[in-house]
Amino acid sequence: MSKKKFLAIYAKSFNWAGAFLPKEIYEDCSSLYNFCRSVDDIADCDDKLSVKLQKMDTFIDSFNSKNCDDEIIRDMKRLIIKYNISDTIIFDLFDGVKTDLVERLEFFSEKEIFLYSYRVAGTVGLMMAKILRVNDRAALLGAIDLGIAMQLTNISRDVIEDKMSNRFYIKSSFSELKNTIGIADKFYDNAFFSIRAIPLRMRFAIVVARRVYRRIGYNVLRCGNFETYENSGRIYVRNFEKIFETIFSLFDLLKLFLAKRSANTTKQYHRLINEDIDYNARF
Repeated sequence: MSKKKFLAIYAKSFNWAGAFLPKEIYEDCSSLYNFCRSVDDIADCDDKLSVKLQKMDTFIDSFNSKNCDDEIIRDMKRLIIKYNISDTIIFDLFDGVKTDLVERLEFFSEKEIFLYSYRVAGTVGLMMAKILRVNDRAALLGAIDLGIAMQLTNISRDVIEDKMSNRFYIKSSFSELKNTIGIADKFYDNAFFSIRAIPLRMRFAIVVARRVYRRIGYNVLRCGNFETYENSGRIYVRNFEKIFETIFSLFDLLKLFLAKRSANTTKQYHRLINEDIDYNARF
């Protein structure tokens, strides 16, 4: 399976936006996705927990090895050198996936959900920003914001599916879904003006990705109640909605040029993450 097809099958929302990236950047983003998905698949496969833990240890050992023959890991190491990505970010991702490697997972505090969301998705946003040649600190924080926003969206979309896997990131209620999507919106909003730091020829792709993924949360809210949500099946963004959001992304580009940056809406959440994670060691 080619990199492009792999991304198209398993990350349709990003693949739509990725069509607006230069070919080389798209290919490198695909390599990053392949790596992150390979790690994530260890936690999501149907194997026994003991087997998953062994697979995770083996994957990390392979990553640490200087003579690794795994093509996906070797490709990731190429990106690390090419874009000066800190290994610390990779190990944050590993820690996030290992959080899921338990018989039952339940979060009881805001800190747990934000720390987890940083580790499994904020890291991806940060690495993606490096590939897009972003070095400004505020913009890198915005990339983390966008990753966290997308993970909170995933959590809101997948409550029923996660429950079947004995994972309870949030409570199974529509009010909790609304609250989580509302917090995700704060991260989406705070990430927006950071897109200014992305080189112009790659900016539109990220504007589109932000809009299309945010639409998933809005589609969750359209269910209106938990019973409808529970019976709706997997919620996704339909092609006509992607077209709609892509058109509106043109207005977002104009807004980026003309509007003033709004107040920071995620500072208090980052304080919780920073109790365990020093961003300075990642930038």
